Amino acid sequence: MASDAQRRALEKLLALHTVPSSVAFSPAGRFVVRGLCGFGTPGHVALTFDDGPDPHGTPAVVDALERFGWQATFFLVGDMVRRAPGLVTDLVAAGHEVGVHAETHRSQRSMTPRQIGDDIRRAYAEITGAAGVCPRWYRPPHGALSPEGLLTARDLGMRAVLWSAWGRDWLAEATPETVRRDVAAGRLDGGTVLLHDSDCASAPGSWRTTVAALPLLAELFEARRLTVGPLRDHATPVPAVARS
Repeated sequence: MASDAQRRALEKLLALHTVPSSVAFSPAGRFVVRGLCGFGTPGHVALTFDDGPDPHGTPAVVDALERFGWQATFFLVGDMVRRAPGLVTDLVAAGHEVGVHAETHRSQRSMTPRQIGDDIRRAYAEITGAAGVCPRWYRPPHGALSPEGLLTARDLGMRAVLWSAWGRDWLAEATPETVRRDVAAGRLDGGTVLLHDSDCASAPGSWRTTVAALPLLAELFEARRLTVGPLRDHATPVPAVARS
């Protein structure tokens, strides 16, 4: 059994392992690393969805977005892409943007630097092959971003981005009203909203709550006079990396 000293040492190591996230989510994060926190063009809110593509949730979310004339950025999971690659093609054809979430939905806090790098590269290759375009954005599961994750994303020509508001739509007890309330509590003007189009790492059927919350979010964004769109309309990605 680990001693108290060993446990404290492990906690410190884990904190260092995901120090970029710790800085981003600190009170000073929006001033120090605005881009990593998802801050971009004032008057605009970037709408993002994690954990897809899901054969049930993703089409339902896309249909709802179409009703509002919105496009969004979808952070995809490699093993989900393999199950439904056609959904990735559909997302791109509909004008949505795709980014890299992970190969498997696993926190970087429990991975070695080599595992993190391999995971991101596999996901990047899988998503690029299905989408026919190179992803320009990266977001790690649970927002746990390590230095290795940050550097690997940069090497692949991607920019890491987290969020400034979330709906906590993954919770079993979430309702459309609580999603709206939680999003409204975040920083929206020039910010980035985190939602989910899949329940692969959330409460079963939670994507239904997300879909039902979108009309409420439309009212919220309109009341705050915010335009809605993907990250490409919100912030500048890193320059593409030349490849032979």
